Amino acid sequence: MSIALKQVFNKDKTFRPKRKFEPGTQRFELHKRAQASLNSGVDLKAAVQLPSGEDQNDWVAVHVVDFFNRINLIYGTICEFCTERTCPVMSGGPRYEYRWQDDMKYKKPTALPAPQYMNLLMDWIEVQINNEDIFPTSVGVPFPKNFLQICKKILCRLFRVFVHVYIHHFDRIILMGAEAHVNTCYKHFYYFVTELNLIDRKELEPLKEMTSKMCH
Repeated sequence: MSIALKQVFNKDKTFRPKRKFEPGTQRFELHKRAQASLNSGVDLKAAVQLPSGEDQNDWVAVHVVDFFNRINLIYGTICEFCTERTCPVMSGGPRYEYRWQDDMKYKKPTALPAPQYMNLLMDWIEVQINNEDIFPTSVGVPFPKNFLQICKKILCRLFRVFVHVYIHHFDRIILMGAEAHVNTCYKHFYYFVTELNLIDRKELEPLKEMTSKMCH
């Protein structure tokens, strides 16, 4: 990664603070193992497989937090070019429009400009991953029964960030020389959600053609 690109990916002022795992916890150890696999250049398909003897919820929790941090960072690098003028609707090309619903302020699916949708999305995810009742950090505290359903919804919505960035802002990613980084993150995400069946196939349709070339 170039020095300029490192500076882009290291600046924090436009990004939410990273959620980190406490050293000494089981999840921290899983997080380290997952990162070591990625850094060693291991096959991404192999890296996402649930390690023998590990709890699936722990494995999913580690990855959901990691993907939130990474995708948040990717969107942060192009957010100044994603405005209400350039992106008046949250979309992935002319065929796909995403509407926001959170059962609080937006009780019905609502069309919003992309930057507003993204801010609501990141806030919505951040609240959940920092909620001890959903993502417990204490050893021995169980995950809620609907944990996987919650994670499926988070991952489904994070995928929409990839859709928007690839279809509407990839020229900017290329100009920054960040395409290899973004592509690797996408492949990691795609292999993970398909390995554990965490996203409905029809949600993956907007990037189907690109994915078939990138993820064999």
